[in-house]
Amino acid sequence: MGKGREIRCFDYVNHPYRQVRDALTRDPQEIFNAATSAAASRAQKVASQLRVNIGGIEVGTEIAISVKEIEEQPGGAMKQPLTRLELEWEAEKRPGLFPFMRAELSIYPLTATETQLDLRGRYDPPLGLLGDAVDAVAGRRIADASVHRFLNDVADYLRRTLTK
Repeated sequence: MGKGREIRCFDYVNHPYRQVRDALTRDPQEIFNAATSAAASRAQKVASQLRVNIGGIEVGTEIAISVKEIEEQPGGAMKQPLTRLELEWEAEKRPGLFPFMRAELSIYPLTATETQLDLRGRYDPPLGLLGDAVDAVAGRRIADASVHRFLNDVADYLRRTLTK
């Protein structure tokens, strides 16, 4: 995955693997956009958003997510199926002020009716040495919280919209 600060988080969806995989591989951009955009802003512009609550204040920025590759590993006699989405994202506006993220979203069955979403990524703090200092003080916690929120939003969206 390369250089940068590592972040890892996971969530689950109470639907079968095949159903979750199909939704996320059919149109991942739409899932990310729908899951992370507030209803009011979605009416004006469909864009993914990272959000985090800092001291009771909601902070967010619209991000451009690109899906670089989708890899599927079918299950076999001794291993379960696995799907990986290779992602990159950065802020749509003033990307030099926000971290650039490379991540891998892995999707695999936990049980016949539950699917794990496991996101592992690395981000590069912006602004060189100044960015490293800010990251050491608070940036790391903000990045970690926003990535967890992103994955939770995606999992929650899938839980609510997929039919059983």
